[in-house]
Amino acid sequence: MKEIQGEEASQTQPNSDNGVVQEVMKLQSVQHLLEPVLEPLIRRVVKEEVEVAFRKHLNNMKRNGGKDVNSTSRSLQLQFLNNLSLPVFTGTRIEAEECSAIKVAIVDSLTGQIVSSGPESSAKVEVVVLEGDFDGDEGDNWTLEEFKNNIVREREGKKPLLAGDAFLTLTRGIGLVGEISFSDNSSWTRSRRFRLGARVVDGSDGTRVREAKTESFIVRDHRGELYKKHHPPSLSDEVWRLEKIGKDGAFHKRLSRENINCVKDFLTMLFIDPPRLRHILGTGMSAKMWEVTVEHARTCVLDKRMHLYCPPGSQQKSGVVFNIVGQVMGLLSECQYNTIDKLSETEKIEAQNLVISALQHWEEVVSFDDEASLTSSVKREISNGTKYLASQEIRGFDYAQPSASSPDIISTIYSVGGLSGLDDYALHGYEQALSYPGQVTNSLICDTDITQTFCDEDHLRYFDSDLQPQSLGLESQADLQTAVDGFLLQRTVAVQAQRRWTKIFSVLKWFSIKRRVKEKFRGLQI
Repeated sequence: MKEIQGEEASQTQPNSDNGVVQEVMKLQSVQHLLEPVLEPLIRRVVKEEVEVAFRKHLNNMKRNGGKDVNSTSRSLQLQFLNNLSLPVFTGTRIEAEECSAIKVAIVDSLTGQIVSSGPESSAKVEVVVLEGDFDGDEGDNWTLEEFKNNIVREREGKKPLLAGDAFLTLTRGIGLVGEISFSDNSSWTRSRRFRLGARVVDGSDGTRVREAKTESFIVRDHRGELYKKHHPPSLSDEVWRLEKIGKDGAFHKRLSRENINCVKDFLTMLFIDPPRLRHILGTGMSAKMWEVTVEHARTCVLDKRMHLYCPPGSQQKSGVVFNIVGQVMGLLSECQYNTIDKLSETEKIEAQNLVISALQHWEEVVSFDDEASLTSSVKREISNGTKYLASQEIRGFDYAQPSASSPDIISTIYSVGGLSGLDDYALHGYEQALSYPGQVTNSLICDTDITQTFCDEDHLRYFDSDLQPQSLGLESQADLQTAVDGFLLQRTVAVQAQRRWTKIFSVLKWFSIKRRVKEKFRGLQI
């Protein structure tokens, strides 16, 4: 058995060796066939990858001013500190928002702090025009060459694209751009938009300061400014300055026929009678357009002045408070001022009707600087019990001149002498004197009383209409008002004393009549 197994093993061993040799020979054949094809392909792929990696390395070195990426030097950059005011027109000064000058600063890109010291803080900067589609890489970074290649020059035969003083010098790291404007629009460029850029032009130590750029914007021809909408509009703006209302268009003509010529007229009609305003514009203005126009009009900045109107002969002692465009701000009722948010729907309708009446009788409207001055005036009138004058200026008083029918309290006291000297004639004469004319029966704010002789406007011409606080040694109109209020209060006290004397003499008259009746009765008995 062993011999047989040995023979079998000896026979299978050569066969396996032959298989291995054949496999090796096959691999060598394949290698000889593929090597001329694979080797160039592999070399080309490796070469391209190495070149890409090397190019990135060079770009990083350029962006860091030729220094190593791990350098410890500061990374500085210019930056625009405010946004441009849009839209921009040719021939018009380029400004920042709120009509301010454009600010440029040099900052440390790592900390974000303005560099206020060192040679960089007083660098000279140039403002240039860039292509609107210049964005840089993902990190908003670019090389100096990329920045230069995106600077836009004027068209052939045209004036310099950026007119004015395009250079500025930083002071403590901040500079203001002077008078600059575009001489051409942006419609001819590849992106149809521009950017402003800023770059340092006098770097001394060789360190690159990264340039700054603004957001892209469109520059329109100057003639387009004539039709520009204002944001926000002002009260004096023509009504076509509002959105969706074109100059000399159908809506503009409709409004003009109704004497709605400016934004103030539009807002006044909006608050007084919005359905009528909507009807004037007609069905050509869609609901969406109406909302846009109204929303734009409401952005108008109004002053703080308040107006008060109290209808003549009102028995409700009420008045309406509104602003310059007729918007109801509150209601004055029984010497109490309630703001619009505290009014019921019925009171709001009443207040709206009063505003309409006030606009028709503007000469009877009282103006206040703000809501605080209005409320303080109401409180003062409540405490003094007097009616507020028809305007804040003292327009004069019209007290009755002293006469025989207007008794003097002091002289009357001395003329009494004593109770025994009284007779019917004296009592009768004094009684008539106490009932002198001039009392007021109509009231708007203060209660009806004899004291209204001194607060009714139709009887307030005692003082000169040109009376000024300075002529009396006072500092302001408020001081003059306080002095007048004190004078009225004294007169009120005098009238109250007069009423007490009236009661006393009525009692005395009763005693006098009683005494005479007794004397006549005694004469009859005798």
